[in-house]
Amino acid sequence: MGTEEQLKSLPLDDLHKTAGARFGGFAGWSMPITYPLGVMKEHLHARENAGLFDISHMQLFDVSGKDSAALLSRACPLDAEALQTGQSKYTFFLDERAGILDDLIVTRLGAEHFMVVANAGNAAADEAHLRGVAKDFDCKIDALDRVFLAIQGPQAADVLHKAGLAGTELAFMHGFEPKPGWFMSRSGYTGEDGFEIGLPAADARVLVNKLFEDERVAWVGLAARDSLRLEAGLCLHGHDITTDFDPVDAGLTWAISKPVREKAGFIGAKTLLEKIASGSLRKRVGLKPDGRQPVRSDTILVDAEGNHIGLVTSGGFGPSAGHPVAMGYVGKEILAASTPIFAEVRGNRIPVHIHSLPFTPHRYHKG
Repeated sequence: MGTEEQLKSLPLDDLHKTAGARFGGFAGWSMPITYPLGVMKEHLHARENAGLFDISHMQLFDVSGKDSAALLSRACPLDAEALQTGQSKYTFFLDERAGILDDLIVTRLGAEHFMVVANAGNAAADEAHLRGVAKDFDCKIDALDRVFLAIQGPQAADVLHKAGLAGTELAFMHGFEPKPGWFMSRSGYTGEDGFEIGLPAADARVLVNKLFEDERVAWVGLAARDSLRLEAGLCLHGHDITTDFDPVDAGLTWAISKPVREKAGFIGAKTLLEKIASGSLRKRVGLKPDGRQPVRSDTILVDAEGNHIGLVTSGGFGPSAGHPVAMGYVGKEILAASTPIFAEVRGNRIPVHIHSLPFTPHRYHKG
């Protein structure tokens, strides 16, 4: 996080100021953290209606050319060639130790054309990494300058349909280009049905005005985005997944298909396959603290004797769950023995219990 002078502004910054947003620094950007509605109501609005998020801090990479599938299959534990046109896949950039450099969504837009969505804090490093791998391949990488909006919630599809947008027929984890310079996908970082739309700034202003003609739409800031994704049991890179964790630790090997493992052509394959075979000594779990006090990121987890047995990587209050929610890593032997777990918070020990993920059910549109 930089100083206010160093932070980049969103292309629609003026709209957020007009909407009364409170801003804060995140991943080098000045981001709307909350709006006058407040984080609790913003969170619940996205669960009940249609929350609009400005996620223009995230980076879109357009990858094209005859070796584009081969490049992505080397850079990620992914069979890009096997993706159908329009299909999206959750995947990663891994280092040679199988540490998670970033988590991504890759969408096939054509025979030799893909869109990669990367996290804001890793945008520059991801681009350097991808271009470094691409030296051995015949393809083109464009880091796109787009407004990127997400609309999430049970009313999202109907709102977009009413606004006249094509794409509401998409199934979950699919995407396409509805018009030149636009990219649209159906996924969601909230556990709700929703869409992501990348488009030029001028078009975005028209779209935002159109969307706000519908009373079901409200701006939702970064604070509620975090509580929504945490309730949904979804990882935040830099917290729940980093280069210190691999997909086995994080419980994310479901994203790596058997053929990809067998081919083992991706960066970090040797280490990851060894880890899959041997198993991890720790596991990412949901955590439910007793009482109403949230347990925050980087809180140490201990046993009854005060021995360090784990770490909270994300934590806060879950407005939909109605209680504090957290995620973290705990040793496998602790889980197997059902050892009582405590979070150390300002000199106090708060009992916490392993809780299945997600805390609130996913409501994606599977088609």
